[in-house]
Order: sequence, then C-alpha cells, then structure tokens
Amino acid sequence: MDENNIPGSTEPQAAAPTVATLPNVVKVQKAFSLPGIGFCLATAPDMSLIYTGLSDFSILRANLSAEKIEPSAVGANGHTSYVMGLVRCGETIVSGGYDCSLIWWQAESGEIIRRVADAHGKWIRMLAASPDQTRIASVADDMLTKLWDAATGECLATWGDYDLKTPQGFPSMLYAVAYSADGKWLATGDRTGRVLVRDATNGQLAATIETPVMYTWDPTARRHSIGGIRSLAFSNDSSQLAVGGMGKVGNIDHLEGVSRIEVFNWQTGTRRFEIEDSKHKGLVEALQFGPGDAYLVSAGGDNSGFVSVWNMADGKLLTQDKAPMHVHDFELSTDGRSVTAVGHQQGAVIDLFSVQS
Repeated sequence: MDENNIPGSTEPQAAAPTVATLPNVVKVQKAFSLPGIGFCLATAPDMSLIYTGLSDFSILRANLSAEKIEPSAVGANGHTSYVMGLVRCGETIVSGGYDCSLIWWQAESGEIIRRVADAHGKWIRMLAASPDQTRIASVADDMLTKLWDAATGECLATWGDYDLKTPQGFPSMLYAVAYSADGKWLATGDRTGRVLVRDATNGQLAATIETPVMYTWDPTARRHSIGGIRSLAFSNDSSQLAVGGMGKVGNIDHLEGVSRIEVFNWQTGTRRFEIEDSKHKGLVEALQFGPGDAYLVSAGGDNSGFVSVWNMADGKLLTQDKAPMHVHDFELSTDGRSVTAVGHQQGAVIDLFSVQS
C-alpha cells in the first residue's frame, strides 16, 4: 500500500486459520460494581484474580471465583491521578498513571516496592509487558516510548519517533502500546492514526502504518480533534496487527463515530480488513486475537459498551452484544471462551460460546 512506509518482505501473506467452532453468542455471566472508571486490567495466570486501575486513583483486586465479587483496595499512598496502565510480572504488578509515575507493587500484600515519580514528562497512557514478563513498555503524552526492566525498574531505552504536535499544531497523544506474542516486536499508536512497529530490543523501526480515518479534525466549529488509535493487538503468530479506534465524527464533542478496526499483515503492508461496526458507536478500547487467530475480540463504547467477535477468515461479524458498561480493557481467557472486562463503574465476566443452529 502506498500509504504504508513499510520495508519490503518476501514473507507470504498470512491466512487466518479456522477452528471447528467459532463463538456465535456473547453473554454476560456476572457483573460487579467499581467505585469509578476501570481503565486497565491485569490478571493472575488462571484469571481467578484480577487487578484494575481506576479513575479514583486506586488499584483494586477482585476474586472472580467468589460468590459475591467485592473488589478491595491494593495498598495505599499510590497514584495521585488516574491509573491508566497495569501489568503483572510474576508476583509484582506495575502501574502507570496521569501523575507521570510508575509504581511497582507486591501483588499479594499491596506493599509498594518501587516508585519512579518522573517516569514520563506527561500523562502515561498505557503499559505493556513482554511475554516473558522481563520488560515493560510505557507510552505517554510526551510522545515517548520507554522500555523498563521489570525486575529492577531501570529504564533501558527511550524512543521518540512521533511528532509532538498534530498536523494542525496542537499537542498530540500517544495512546496505545502492544508486544507481539513472540516478544520480538513492539507496536505503538498515536492520536493522528500513526502506528510504529519496532524491534522490541534495539528499537529499530520495522514498519509505519497510517490509519487516518481514525482521526477527525474539526477546523471550524470546535478547532480541535477526536479519535486516535486506542488499541493494538498482534496475532498469536505475530504476523498480523489489529488497530482499534473510531471512524470519522461529525460532532467531535461526542463519541458518535462508528467503532472501527483495521487489520494488517504488517510486515508486507497489506491491509486485510477494514471493519466498521454498523450497530455500535464509540472507541474500540481493547482488542485480542482468539486461539489460532481464527477470530478477533473487540470491546469499547460511547455512553454504553459492547463486546464483538470478528471472523478472521473474512473480517465479518460472528457475534456481538451490549456490555454492562463502556469497556476500557479486557483479558481473553486462554481457551478464548471468556472475557474479563472493566470499564465505567463496573466489571464483568462475559462468556463467548457456540450454539449450533
């Protein structure tokens, strides 16, 4: 594609594999209350225990196996603003927030192990942990991507390949970051719809992908913009990259654009699918490929929320339904049949299953 500045590749285009059954039903299994907006989520290996960072500056822990789910606070004297990023590395959880700080917590006791108060110069937007949990990547509105040693807290690298301002001269934002499943690649996405894929170790740029439809600028009525890349997910074989956001917007004071996903074979620059949801509006806040890369799960919302499942053989909808809240983050179970999600004032466990017609 001409719009993608991507090095040539001789690798064949990846075809989405199929499985015997694909989800065709989305159903809420249980929901629980949160005292604010759950922006981010980290889970225990068996997903029975979750951690979520909130708009009230706290981190909560919830036991999903309990008959009644009652989240409780993790530690004290943590962040002084929104908690936007959360990852688990072994027995440690690491959080990042609008206060520009990173905090390492002992997952069980909630004791603070380490605090980096000036990790970024502006709001931290998202964190991602490497598959082996030895590295943590952070992105922030200073338009920097930073790499951290998960065990020591040492900053290993800083990469600044994004423009500080939008083409209209206003401050940009760096919203999203994701590791590939093999740990070799790191993708980041900004307000204007630009995705950079780099070597996760040395930072060398491997691909630039443009998704301009996900950015809306109003030059007359409001003179500001809305949108941007809000979610990224590599396929399990690391060959595909899904990019989530929102389509073009008329009134940029509202999340009135249709939810939008673009899926790329990123190494060749081929866009496989452009998906615009005909039913649900708002931002695609989180994405994850299912087992075998046969389907893609998306979630997000505007005033309400949704969970949708897309067939990666043809890009068409398999199933979707309303979520109990605008979803900001979710984790897909290993078998691909359950989503644990957090968002506006609620969390939920949502089943994905197949019913034969």
